[in-house]
Amino acid sequence: MTECHKELQELLNSQVSVITNDGRILLGILKGLDQKLNVILESCAERVFSKDSGVEQVELGLYIVRGDNIAVVGEVDVDLDSITDWTNLHADPLKHIVH
Repeated sequence: MTECHKELQELLNSQVSVITNDGRILLGILKGLDQKLNVILESCAERVFSKDSGVEQVELGLYIVRGDNIAVVGEVDVDLDSITDWTNLHADPLKHIVH
């Protein structure tokens, strides 16, 4: 078991944010992962950033993200996230990661 796998195991059943290699930002409850670091997110939603219209949240439900498509996984501060006014936040979407 890798160090990364051990760290993610500690986040099971916690709210996490996953940034993918193609710039998507996914939020959900980490319900599982495997040896390839594929993750299962429950109550998953994608935050779509826009410079013109604020942040749109698209509900996805139960979602699996392939480990080789994950750039970053981080724990979400639920209290801070709940008081943030995402509809009035304007920002450019993240760009794809180029290898």
